[in-house]
Amino acid sequence: MAFFLQFQFKALAYALLLWLTLSSNASATEIAAAPTKEWTSASLRNALNHLPTGDAKRGQLVHEKMFCSSCHGPIGVAPTQNWPHLAGQKAAYVAKLMLDYQDKRMTSNKGAELMHDIAVMMTPQQISDVAEFYAQQQAALDDGTPRPAADLNVTQLVRKGDPKRLITPCASCHGTRGQGGKLEAPALAGQNPLYFVRSMLDYQNGHRTNDVAKGMRTFAKNLTRSEIEALATYYADLPKKR
Repeated sequence: MAFFLQFQFKALAYALLLWLTLSSNASATEIAAAPTKEWTSASLRNALNHLPTGDAKRGQLVHEKMFCSSCHGPIGVAPTQNWPHLAGQKAAYVAKLMLDYQDKRMTSNKGAELMHDIAVMMTPQQISDVAEFYAQQQAALDDGTPRPAADLNVTQLVRKGDPKRLITPCASCHGTRGQGGKLEAPALAGQNPLYFVRSMLDYQNGHRTNDVAKGMRTFAKNLTRSEIEALATYYADLPKKR
C-alpha cells in the first residue's frame, strides 16, 4: 500500500511538473510571437526623450567598432547603392531606426535582419552617440550613385502636394530643403536615390510598417512609380541646389 501511494505521489508530481513546463513554454512562445506595437506620436516621443544625450566623438568610435563603414562608408556615405546614406541625417531619426531594428518594427528585407543583430548589441548611449556622429557629417554630394531617369518635374509635388489625390507636400514634413522635420521625418537631401525608391515601394506595398500612424504608407500609396523615381533624383541632387 505504501508503495502504491508513493507511486501515485510521484506520478502526480511528474504530471504537475510537465504541466508547468508546457505552460511555461506556451507563455514564452506567446511572448515571442507577440507583435511589437506600432509607434504612436506619444510613444515615439517618450522613447526618444528617454535616450541619453549623444556625443559625436564617441559616436565615431561606435561607428568604427561596429564596422558600420562596411555598409555606410567612413563618414556615413554608402559606397554602393544597396545602403542608405546616413551623413547629415537627423540624430532623432537614426536613433528611431535603431530602436525599430532592435524591436523588429523594421523587417522589410534581409538588410533589416542584419541590422537587428547589430542593434540588439548596442546600448542606449551608443545609439545616441552614433546618431549624433552621423548628424554632424555633411550630406552626400555627387556620390556617384546612378540616378533614375527622372522625366517628371516634381517641384509642385514637393512644395504644394496634390490635393486632388490627397497628397500632402513633401516639404510639410521633410522641410523645404529636405533637412527633415519633427520626430521621425528624416532628412532626404543627398539620400541614395535607389535606396529612396526601394523604401517608397516598401511603404507602398506595405512591406515597411515602422511609420507613425501609417503616415508614409498613406502618402506613398497614391504616388506613381515615375513620381517616386523623380522624387528620388530630386532629393539626391538637392544639396547642389542650396
